[in-house]
Amino acid sequence: MTDISIAATIGNEKYEYPFINAAGVYDETAAQMNEILDSQAGGVTTKSATLVSRPGNPLPRYFNTELGSINSMGLPNQGLDYYLNYIEETNTDKPIDLSISGTSMADNLKALKKVQSSNFNGLTELNLSCPNVIGKPQVGYDYDAIEDTLAAVFEFFTKPLGLKLPPYFDLQQYDAVASILNKYPLTYINAINSVGNGLVVDAETESVVIKPKGGFGGIGGTYIKPVALANVRAFRQRLNPEIKIIGTGGVSTGKDAFELILCGADIVEVGTILAKEGPAVFERLDTELKAIMEAKGYQKLSDFRGKLKEYQE
Repeated sequence: MTDISIAATIGNEKYEYPFINAAGVYDETAAQMNEILDSQAGGVTTKSATLVSRPGNPLPRYFNTELGSINSMGLPNQGLDYYLNYIEETNTDKPIDLSISGTSMADNLKALKKVQSSNFNGLTELNLSCPNVIGKPQVGYDYDAIEDTLAAVFEFFTKPLGLKLPPYFDLQQYDAVASILNKYPLTYINAINSVGNGLVVDAETESVVIKPKGGFGGIGGTYIKPVALANVRAFRQRLNPEIKIIGTGGVSTGKDAFELILCGADIVEVGTILAKEGPAVFERLDTELKAIMEAKGYQKLSDFRGKLKEYQE
């Protein structure tokens, strides 16, 4: 497998390996992010940062299930300055992507203005899809809010910008969102965030398994892979070709990642499986993906990226 390259590029960043962590998983502290950078990950995404630090929702707020996980974290993070300082002080050849997730449009604009005036020139990801901030709706389901946010952001923001999107479930939703996104110079989208406001029940205790929001939380893991595949495929068919796609959701094997890339993903993020296995998972995923490519005769990701076939008799 020595001749096989699994490198990929998004914006001004090159990823030697196509797997990174999903924002919010194994990335709240410098120590955790360093573990990812020291692994066979392609890079690291910071915890979704708010202007000031947040403790997040009450515990317990995360629960592993047989097929995935449920969480209602509520954006616990160290604050934007912490992550900007971490990026500036960290000596690495791997990309460090900065995730931003304010609890209001005003806060998002303030955060992005701080990024714009900083020395950071990597990928910034604006999270429009957190389902777990109590009392706050997901901007990604409000088309007017998406349009208003992007119009305001691109009045001043000139650095590479991506959007973390919620899962969509209707073809008309893909059409409507893509028509908005195509108006703006986005570097990429990230599809998808967790499927919001699911519920996991413990039959033994006859109760929910997490405390916030009466047990409602974002669903991740194997449950949501078909939704992630659909979103990546639908947006690759609709977005301008210069807008790249990060595929996220349900990846626990190299085969899962192969399918997302086949649907059009440029790189892949992992969440639930990283929480379960730790950063050693990246080496396994790289090896499994390369093995599939070798068996199929592919030398690089572009040999099959976005080339999903229609059903054939």
